[in-house]
Amino acid sequence: MPDHAEPSHASSGAAHPSPSRRPVEAVLFDFHGTLAQVEEPREWVLAAATACGVELDRVRATSLADRLLTAGRAGGPLPARVPPRLAELWADRDLYPHAHRGAYTGLAETVDTGIDGFADALYERVLVPEGWMPYPDTEAVLKTLRRAGVKVAVVSNIGFDIRPLLAAWGLDGLIDAYALSYEVGRCKPDPGIFWRACGMLGVDPERALMVGDTPADAGAVQAGCAALVLPCTDAGRSNGLGAVLDLALRA
Repeated sequence: MPDHAEPSHASSGAAHPSPSRRPVEAVLFDFHGTLAQVEEPREWVLAAATACGVELDRVRATSLADRLLTAGRAGGPLPARVPPRLAELWADRDLYPHAHRGAYTGLAETVDTGIDGFADALYERVLVPEGWMPYPDTEAVLKTLRRAGVKVAVVSNIGFDIRPLLAAWGLDGLIDAYALSYEVGRCKPDPGIFWRACGMLGVDPERALMVGDTPADAGAVQAGCAALVLPCTDAGRSNGLGAVLDLALRA
């Protein structure tokens, strides 16, 4: 995901609505690092190797995972270095599906694994529900917002369709709209992607709260939204998502 400078008036924690701010009618959620996290790196490598018909011992899998994370993983940390031949794909990765796949398979191919088809198998894990884990509070928070009549959109810088993932987890019925960068043609922190999400929901940006885990998500304040930035935690660990309810449902 692109890394951008955080607006000076947004904090690394919650940017609370002012006392005079109108009630929250919609919550916009980032996907990766906010609603769900990719699987643990070693399990990612083991699953991809199995798909290629190769059994790895856990020591080798751990070593490969470390090298692949340094190279750059979809849904993982940014690469230490992007080879010049991948620069254009990397720049467009959140705007076109072919660029997203090409960038991340290309990065994986910079690591000599000795396994045929491994880069594609690694990428395929990000496309299936088994390659992700919703955060512990995700379902409860979405259900509470739904009961309260608060609209929900997912706003994500991403190069593939995440709707099947949420459907597999039984969460798709709790999402009213999706503003995905590769469909919208805008990436966070561009205000346009937040405006598009609010338009899909029929809500004024000043009545919307953006929830994410990066400075790019905090860019929603430039679109007129309030913003809450949470820590990005490992799969299976709470990321404090319940704080959304304190802001969205306060009297």
